[in-house]
Amino acid sequence: MSNVSRTHVRYWVIVFAVTLAIITYVDRVCISQAAPLISRDLGFSKEQMGYVFSAFVLAYALFEIPSGYLGDRFGARTVLMRIVVWWSFFTIATGWAMSFASMLVTRFMFGSGEAGCFPNLTKPLTTWLPSDERVRAQGILWMAARWGGAFTPLLVVNALKVMSWRSAFGLFGAIGLIWAVLFYFWYRDNPRDNKIIDAAELQMIEATQHLASGHAAVPWRRLIHSRQVWLLCLQYFCLSYGWYFYITWLPTYLQEGRHLSLGHSALLSTLPLFLGGCGSFACGLFYPILNSWTGDVAKSRRLMASLGFSGATALLLLSSTLQDATWAMIAMGFASFSIDLVMPGSWAACMDVGGRYAGTVSGTMNMMGNLGGVASPIVIAYILKHTNNNWAITLYVSAAIYFAGMFCWFFLDPVTPLEEAA
Repeated sequence: MSNVSRTHVRYWVIVFAVTLAIITYVDRVCISQAAPLISRDLGFSKEQMGYVFSAFVLAYALFEIPSGYLGDRFGARTVLMRIVVWWSFFTIATGWAMSFASMLVTRFMFGSGEAGCFPNLTKPLTTWLPSDERVRAQGILWMAARWGGAFTPLLVVNALKVMSWRSAFGLFGAIGLIWAVLFYFWYRDNPRDNKIIDAAELQMIEATQHLASGHAAVPWRRLIHSRQVWLLCLQYFCLSYGWYFYITWLPTYLQEGRHLSLGHSALLSTLPLFLGGCGSFACGLFYPILNSWTGDVAKSRRLMASLGFSGATALLLLSSTLQDATWAMIAMGFASFSIDLVMPGSWAACMDVGGRYAGTVSGTMNMMGNLGGVASPIVIAYILKHTNNNWAITLYVSAAIYFAGMFCWFFLDPVTPLEEAA
């Protein structure tokens, strides 16, 4: 029998991961574009809209670890299907909100569902892919996620031409329900349970076969006392704080701070997420080359992360000084490109450090990162309130936090498995 694989079934796992990443970002980004209309119809102040943004992120952060643990314990197939159905329902329910309280509750429940997405996508990628394909897969995944978010403003603007913002949320939620059904009937937690995959392809990924099923309890003490885990969490907090501006306050910044029309602001709003996706993809392409130069996986990840954080800092500061809105958004877009150079390495580190606990470790990192996302919309709202809507100061703060994230990588071991670390 030939040892060359005739099947590429594992690539379908990437296809499902990529499509879900797109759906995830469409569902979470659409509210930022609809925010001015929601605020008008429901009478929300900026502080109230900031709390609405943060309600999602708070739930997203709080449920990261439980969702990742459930995927580790019971398998991604069942857990992902349930959480996608959950968040799709509450995407639809966002259009039913009639008050500040009902909107807060709905967005919190939506966030609790979306929390399970990326930890439980990390699990299939860990299970189904050989180790040398993981960084590239993460690059493709995050490129798709960012591009899904990038084109959401244009999608929402066009949807709002033919329907209300309430109906638009119903449309976006229905897409997730379709994905959940298709995924549940196709995917299997253990590649050996797939009837199409051949022996050669199984042999390629057999080193990860022990990750396919449930396992003993997560070693929480080791996780809590791991410097690797804490540094992964801290750098992701710094990354997420500045990035959440792009999916929360950016349309408002462009319309009020830059005095652009709805259509013009929607077009420019695509730049940070579009170029961020390019950054993730570029990392996935360039990383193997960098690794061949250094001969050291850990050093390559540190170099890529340092380049990303330092570039994002400089370019965001540049954006704040430019008077022309288009050039300012180009600079901000390349700041997003730079920070997304950090993304694939961060998630690949979770896969390597976490091993068979990859879902829990990635959930922990994403939880702490999204606590930065909780703080960002609220802090920005209060900065604006106490500085007479000085948007530049909000960008200075984000740049300073980006700069702090670079130092975490100087001390981070992004490759040694948690079970082997001293």
